[in-house]
Amino acid sequence: MEISEEKRPIKNEIPDEIMMKVSSFPSMPGAGMKLRTLLAKEDVSMDEIVEILRHDPGLSTNVLRLANSSFFGVPRKVETLKHAVMLLGIKRFAQIAISASMSKTMDKAVEGYDQSSGELWLHSIAVSTTAEALARHKKFAETNDFFTPALLHDMGKLVLGEFVKKELQKIQSITAKGVPLAIAENMVLGTDHAEIGALILGRWSFPSDLVNAVRWHHNPERNKNSTMKSDMVYLSNLMCQPHGDSDSADGQFITPSSIVLDRLGIKLEQYEVIAEKALNWMKKLSDTLTFD
Repeated sequence: MEISEEKRPIKNEIPDEIMMKVSSFPSMPGAGMKLRTLLAKEDVSMDEIVEILRHDPGLSTNVLRLANSSFFGVPRKVETLKHAVMLLGIKRFAQIAISASMSKTMDKAVEGYDQSSGELWLHSIAVSTTAEALARHKKFAETNDFFTPALLHDMGKLVLGEFVKKELQKIQSITAKGVPLAIAENMVLGTDHAEIGALILGRWSFPSDLVNAVRWHHNPERNKNSTMKSDMVYLSNLMCQPHGDSDSADGQFITPSSIVLDRLGIKLEQYEVIAEKALNWMKKLSDTLTFD
């Protein structure tokens, strides 16, 4: 849907109350940060990864639960971290471990967005997995990290949710006219969850390209510094929405940006096939995995 100029958000300063919440938002879990650092290295050993998890029994348990879910298709039950690494490979296992490390931060009900406990986290795992699958399908460079920005793309909702809840009637009156949620947020609150998520990742000292991908995951066409990462997160997020885009007011399927499809060299037919798989992955994950 094309948004007319009068419906586009006017750029305001982010209200102080929201910025205070951003400033007090918890740091990224230590294990997750250590694992990200390891993944950035050219050579990572199995023992290095297992050593990080060994000091956190709760995290180790969650990693094994996630690795054993049918969502990841491990051919047989794994009972030890080393066994999981051998079956999944170092990179895949580390990504699962990072996902598990984020569960304490993301496995919460999100006020204002009608997401019950666990929904945001499960959606984020599905989007990150879809981004990786899409990258493999297109044979994009292995050195590109699409997984991390896809996993963390909706972090801003954890901060902005309470403010959205307070102004929900105003926001819904705008989305009822066909305006996407992120734009309605900006019109009412002076910011949106994508911008707040980018601020959080900036505080966590993430690279600018990852911050940029989160900032523009709803509006990649408006990104003046467009990168493959921002396009991939946008497309993967869209694929994991039951109606093509949860921002749509009437729940109808929204065709992805033709500009983004062209930039990534993806045909609409290919997109639809992968999107169907992504929704099946997400359903499988939500049906088989529950965290305490």
